[in-house]
Amino acid sequence: MTGSGRAPRRHLIEDAVALIVLGLMSALPLAEVGVREFIGGGFAGSISFVQHMTLWISFLGAALAARTGRLLALSTGSFLSERWRVTADTAQTFVSVAVTTCLCWASIDLVLIDRSFGDLAAWGIPIWVFNAIMPLGFALIAARQIFHASLSARGKALVALGCVVPIGFIFVPDAAVGLLVWPLGVIILLSTLLGMPIYAALGGAALLLFWQEGTPISAVPGEAYRMSTSPMLPAIPLFTLAGYVLAAGGSGQRLLRVFSAGVGWMPGGLAVVVTLVLAFFTPLTGASGVTILAMGGILLPMLVKSRYSEANALGLVTVSGSIGVLIPPSLPVILYAYYAEVSLEDLFLAGVLPGVLLIVAVAAWAAWRGVRGGAVRTPFDGGELGAAIWQAKWELLLPGIVLFGIFGGFATLVEAAALTVLYAICLEALVFRELKLRDILRVATESAAMIGGFMIILSVALGLTNYLIIAQIPMHLLEWVRAAIDSPYMFLLLLNIFLIVVGAVMDIYSAIIVVVPLIAPMASAYGIHPVHLGIIFLANMQLGYLMPPMGENLFLSAYRFDKSLAYLYRCVLPFVGIITIVVLFITYVPIFTLWLIGSP
Repeated sequence: MTGSGRAPRRHLIEDAVALIVLGLMSALPLAEVGVREFIGGGFAGSISFVQHMTLWISFLGAALAARTGRLLALSTGSFLSERWRVTADTAQTFVSVAVTTCLCWASIDLVLIDRSFGDLAAWGIPIWVFNAIMPLGFALIAARQIFHASLSARGKALVALGCVVPIGFIFVPDAAVGLLVWPLGVIILLSTLLGMPIYAALGGAALLLFWQEGTPISAVPGEAYRMSTSPMLPAIPLFTLAGYVLAAGGSGQRLLRVFSAGVGWMPGGLAVVVTLVLAFFTPLTGASGVTILAMGGILLPMLVKSRYSEANALGLVTVSGSIGVLIPPSLPVILYAYYAEVSLEDLFLAGVLPGVLLIVAVAAWAAWRGVRGGAVRTPFDGGELGAAIWQAKWELLLPGIVLFGIFGGFATLVEAAALTVLYAICLEALVFRELKLRDILRVATESAAMIGGFMIILSVALGLTNYLIIAQIPMHLLEWVRAAIDSPYMFLLLLNIFLIVVGAVMDIYSAIIVVVPLIAPMASAYGIHPVHLGIIFLANMQLGYLMPPMGENLFLSAYRFDKSLAYLYRCVLPFVGIITIVVLFITYVPIFTLWLIGSP
């Protein structure tokens, strides 16, 4: 049997467990809705079980992401010459393996503590059983970072030595801890810039800070368990799964047909079509990168064929994948509402006008550039528009169904997410019959890797946030800012600059966990409405998708279209300027954001 034949067999159990977990997470909320509506009551403990399964899919998915090289990381290391890249990869992989091994040992410590207490979670299952996935997940990730590294056998043996680093910390005397924290912190920072996964950067920082304070490092994975008890968090993997199913089917093409028939006749109409398709599709998939990868290969050739310049077309496709962040059922909005403790309904309503303005501004600029370049227009055909709307009616109804279920009181957020998964599977497998069972299983596995890639970041980011709160960092920052800045307008300007920098180095999910607890009390001190702050934050994070060095959409677009990053920077620069102007308008005209929720 060939090596290519052995690999699927070796991973079969891991894939099967991930599929079972996602299946249970989808099925149990649906059963809860059915029992409640038709019989009354519900399944005792089922919601708690689904919450704990979020922890499992986070670490199983992260292991899958490590297996396929999809753990989120900065790509600044790609700027190095080939001569230095091997050295940089060896160094950052060694540090990443060391941090991951430390996280593994901390998780083992947590499991042993939980086992000694004997506390029970859902359905009488001990808490330590749920938490046991953490050391297993970290161990798999560390092993895959070693064996899948693009290094020689000698290089892999060298990075494997990172596994013994935790033993060294045992022999460090207490008096030397303070002397080691800063140098180790610099090593983590440099490794992050060289391409170490973001989870290792945040987890390493949290471990160092707790170690310095003399707090057991089990506090870091302990926060990951606390995350799993969140009543809203299971919605994120479920919405992501539904989006992957829609993207794998023909939903994107059906939406493209609708918008082409509806606005393709306008001057620069195809640019408007592309903007609407990507902005509408991104909230359904849960990630702008999925939208670029799934739809980019269709949309970019269409634009170029219609006489849009390649630079304008490439910039539009890259940018439009990120401007749907404010549109329901956007996952960043859901996560922000939970961790900032603001109304999800208010946040969605407040994002309507800013979201529309962003779409209009980007589409208008691309359309104007297209008209100047002699772009081709499509004649209007009422019959085609009606046929397109009828064909895509199920996709067009989906956001309304989700929001009606949540805000109409018929389903919780997690139940609505599970219904969306069922809706997407029925649509693609039964109504249009574009996906077979094996396709759905493959899509679910890919979705699990995507989920794990960012959920593990949230898991360790909570540990860092917990340290910041314990150390009263937000209060110290608030005192310093209030002493240095009198004007709320100057505070907002500095906040915009700060958030753009954050967006350039941190993904939006970890930024919500780490940054929001820092800025929320400061914004409150300057009288900034919490919902308005949420829209400011999310709008700035949209810029982060397009900013180096993180610039997730830049790297995905470079990969998808085989273009250099330098060329992509030039393509997106005009769009970044347009979005920046809109973000400043949103920031300084709060009534534009707050009008729909009836706040001054």
